[in-house]
Amino acid sequence: MSKENYLRVNECAEKYPMSNAWWRRAILERRISVVRIGRAVLVPQSEIDRILNEGFEPRLDTGRAGR
Repeated sequence: MSKENYLRVNECAEKYPMSNAWWRRAILERRISVVRIGRAVLVPQSEIDRILNEGFEPRLDTGRAGR
């Protein structure tokens, strides 16, 4: 059995090209499976690898100003 590595959301944002907000939005939209231990939200390395292999699509910042 292999041991899974986990990263906190802020660690994911520091290590990978997606922002902290991107990670949190993906978690809220249930596009990424996470493990919750108390208040800690941990992203398994297998989920990070899946996102990177599938290619992530950051949303375009359409902004609400100017509408």
